[in-house]
Amino acid sequence: MHPEYSKAMTKPLIVGITGATGIIYGVRLLERLKEAGVETHLVISRWGARTLVHETSHSREEVEALATAVYAPSDMGALIASGSFQAAGMVVVPCSAKTLGAIAHGVGDNLIHRAADVTLKEGRRLVLVVREAPLSGIHLENMLTVSRHGGVVLPPVPAFYQHPKTINDLVDHTVGRVCDQFGFEYPGIERWSGEMGVGIQSQD
Repeated sequence: MHPEYSKAMTKPLIVGITGATGIIYGVRLLERLKEAGVETHLVISRWGARTLVHETSHSREEVEALATAVYAPSDMGALIASGSFQAAGMVVVPCSAKTLGAIAHGVGDNLIHRAADVTLKEGRRLVLVVREAPLSGIHLENMLTVSRHGGVVLPPVPAFYQHPKTINDLVDHTVGRVCDQFGFEYPGIERWSGEMGVGIQSQD
């Protein structure tokens, strides 16, 4: 385990990657979890695999090698399709609007949908990094439905108070916030200090 990881998950984490843009968030999460020695169970959708090739220089094989176990999206008999599999929870990153809708309405027609449904019914943490803009009323209703049933909707909204210098800085901040949801300390993430700094005059 990397020495900077002071607090790691003791149970496996299920990771779903869909075809929404922002595939780098899923890749970075897998890289960091592998460094920390966290067991991960990965499902990449058919369109997720295509987006990976389009948006990054990574091959599917390289990304799958970051995970402990890999499943085909059509494998409805997989270990993670059962609530008896003891996981810390699940994150779908990035999460497409289609996947959001399927999860919100309990449609389990692939393994990502099924594993998410199981995560909710077992009362475990489900985090959806929804990558869509602008959001329609349907999207918002689906987000609200997931939230009401215990899921966490965490869009990859960049923060700028840490003065990011690169795209990697922005990616790391979002991935760090995802890790926060599972009580996992992400090394190097800059958090809000509580001070605005220069330009704020005292009201005294």
